Amino acid sequence: MEPVVYLNGKWYPKNEAKISVFDHGLLYGDGVFEGIRVYQCLVFKLREHLDRLWESAHTILLKMPMTKKEMEEAIIETLRKNQFRDSYIRVVVTRGVGDLGLDPALCRRPTVFIITDKITLYPDSLYQKGLKIVTVPTVRNLPEAVNPSIKSLNYLNNILAKIEGKNAGCKEALLLNHQGYVAECTGDNIFMVKNQNGTQGVPLLLTPPVYLGALKGITRQAIIEIARDKKIAVEERILTRHDLFNADEVFLTGTAAEVIPVVNIDGRTIGAGKPGKVTGVLLKAFHALTRQDGVKYQIN
Repeated sequence: MEPVVYLNGKWYPKNEAKISVFDHGLLYGDGVFEGIRVYQCLVFKLREHLDRLWESAHTILLKMPMTKKEMEEAIIETLRKNQFRDSYIRVVVTRGVGDLGLDPALCRRPTVFIITDKITLYPDSLYQKGLKIVTVPTVRNLPEAVNPSIKSLNYLNNILAKIEGKNAGCKEALLLNHQGYVAECTGDNIFMVKNQNGTQGVPLLLTPPVYLGALKGITRQAIIEIARDKKIAVEERILTRHDLFNADEVFLTGTAAEVIPVVNIDGRTIGAGKPGKVTGVLLKAFHALTRQDGVKYQIN
């Protein structure tokens, strides 16, 4: 069965789903999106993702052409039509068709499309052995310029950093902000664990505050809540590369990546050089949560 894509209220075969070359999402990256995961017919934290999508749209003065309930129904129906029980969802809302000028007022109606497909960001071996990452020269966009909390279609900042990371032989790259503080990676938030009073001490989980240039990730928030439920202290704290180099554990979080351990940053071994205990506990709890927290649907 050929996959189908939702586009402006209708479903089209994958190869027939097309938008205009005058769409401002294509011409200028003027639009917003969300990436969402499905686990065994449960759309994980769907409503939280839709809330963030609406917030991104509101910030760029993009009027959504449908309600959240209608969007939810369109997502579920797309999953049903594709017979997907496990999937990655990409919801995109562009400014719509306009002319070759920048003025968004000339775009009469937003374009909405929903893609459901499979995604594998990292091989299973990296979840078992850990990931190596590198700090790249490209700095994170200033929040006062293009706020990273807006999941916009303009991802060139992330793409440039990804290119630099790949050129250095790494699958992921670390971005600093303009002050030299840790922001996030190209597609994931970053956490570190520091065991207080030695390696057998009480773990402290640290992550950069979003105002430094990090996305307020849905998976990030889930991990923070899981950690607190397990009585692990969590703080949003300004971090430097020195802090990461001397962490006992480091891991990344994201919708596609879920929770993946980091064992080397800029040639420095992190902790014992293998995935840590706290990372394993949080990953296990996260996997359990993905089967519980979301919107359930059935395939006819």
